[in-house]
Amino acid sequence: MDEAIKELREQIMASRSIVFFGGAGVSTESGIPDFRSTDGLYHQKYAFPPEEILSHHYFMAQPEGFFRFYRDKMLYLEAKPNPAHQALAQLEKMGRLKAVITQNIDGLHQAAGSQNVLELHGSVHRNHCMACGRAYGVEAILAAEGVPRCSCGGIIKPDVVLYEEALDERVLDAAVAAIANADLLIVGGTSLSVYPAAGLIDYFTGRCLAVINRQKLGRSRGQLEICGAIGAVFAALNVDKMEVGSEGGSLT
Repeated sequence: MDEAIKELREQIMASRSIVFFGGAGVSTESGIPDFRSTDGLYHQKYAFPPEEILSHHYFMAQPEGFFRFYRDKMLYLEAKPNPAHQALAQLEKMGRLKAVITQNIDGLHQAAGSQNVLELHGSVHRNHCMACGRAYGVEAILAAEGVPRCSCGGIIKPDVVLYEEALDERVLDAAVAAIANADLLIVGGTSLSVYPAAGLIDYFTGRCLAVINRQKLGRSRGQLEICGAIGAVFAALNVDKMEVGSEGGSLT
């Protein structure tokens, strides 16, 4: 893995437009469980499958059950950014990383300092009244008993994309544009099995596609593939010791 990390460092320093595309595996090292691993949410036992509880029709029909599950299993507000989040924020400050595209809803990229974060599935930190549109923070969800309601009486809905709901077209368009203009695309912590998000990497035509994942993907999509915990991989890159020059940069 050392040689692969060395190659990734070299690719980073040779790049002027890096985009990172990440999934649940980016946040597992911050203590947030994923969905599809052996110990993930989909392998736990509930009265209904998690994908049904997190669906639009269940939310509308059984909001009490939805919010009980949502507060219990979807909110990890004490989680902190790990070395992957921190390194990506540093790369953005260096002017190399142009965008973070994430399937996560935890806000950890922003907490680490990243500015241009495209949240494909929304965020637990944004909520709105379904009746009047008033915006609320996550505190409104936590403070309420049962179904959270606006002062107008409307239900406060998390701004997260539920099953059966479409992704935000503006976010999708921005993600497509970022990937299409990248010379290095780093994909991390995702199985590339959830569409339409996984199909975004098909828009990449740049120099190098790097994949970082704990297990090899069933179909290798990257010219550079690193198997390992993404936080450990980014920590080994020593991004804070990279010096950026005017013509591509150099490593110290």
